[in-house]
Amino acid sequence: MEAASATGSVRAPARSKGVGEKRLAKLMLAPSMILIALVAAYPILYAIWLSMHDYSLVHPGLSRFDAFGNYSDALRSSEFWAAFRTTFIFTAVSVTLELVIGLAMAMAMHAAFKGQGLLRTVVLVPWAVLTVVTAIMWQGIFQSPLGLVPSVLDTLNIGQNIVWLGQKPYALIVMIIADTWKTAPFMALLLLAGLQVIPKDLYEAAKVDGASAWQRFVKITLPLLRPAILVALIFRTLDALRIFDLPFVLTKGAQGTTTLSLIAQQQLQNNGLIGLGSALSVMTFVIVMAVSLLYIRFVGGNIRAMTEE
Repeated sequence: MEAASATGSVRAPARSKGVGEKRLAKLMLAPSMILIALVAAYPILYAIWLSMHDYSLVHPGLSRFDAFGNYSDALRSSEFWAAFRTTFIFTAVSVTLELVIGLAMAMAMHAAFKGQGLLRTVVLVPWAVLTVVTAIMWQGIFQSPLGLVPSVLDTLNIGQNIVWLGQKPYALIVMIIADTWKTAPFMALLLLAGLQVIPKDLYEAAKVDGASAWQRFVKITLPLLRPAILVALIFRTLDALRIFDLPFVLTKGAQGTTTLSLIAQQQLQNNGLIGLGSALSVMTFVIVMAVSLLYIRFVGGNIRAMTEE
């Protein structure tokens, strides 16, 4: 009885101490969480409020509640659906190319050879370059007729009639090339982290069993790298859906390069249609959130299942 009472007297303060620590942690985190909620929530709520009003800078002082009128106008607009299509085409093609190129770069950086550190540094340089600088650089490369690509093609008597930044679909192709060049190293960095946790013993055992390099890649590398691939796809897909600065600098949205973010900016700044521009911004936000939830629902579950295995 004395031992039991002694044990109880020791455990009771530990439980009360644990509860006190949790409450203290919540109290200490509460101010920062409230501040973050306000900073994140206020712009979203204000954008929603503006999107439900017929408000324009063209007619100062004119503001009336229009409910979902701006959303209806946007959904009936062919420009919105063209931007929607362009955004998803750009996202699908660029992310796929970045995955393939990034995986190849990650495999090269992971291999043991002399100069490995220098290769990793050089590969990551494009990712460190600002997107605006990247856009200006690729604009100069493809600008007709003095750009590097038009000059080379003209010398080879190929594609003399192509205006890369002034024709469909070449302008979109240039935008995809520029984005792939910049962000493939980011994909490679994420995949390299996944490659470094794969045990080398598996490769050595496969070599002993006579497996070829391709068989080791298909049977060992890809299955064990799948969680890292899925995480990289999540980051890049959500980032590509919000692309703005690259098409803005390259083409100003001309020749089929207008994205969802860019068309919202054009309505807000160029046309002064605050209500319609806010509605387009909210719709872009909803689309990105919907894709995020789909990834979390389906891709996230696969990641957890593979991790548990």
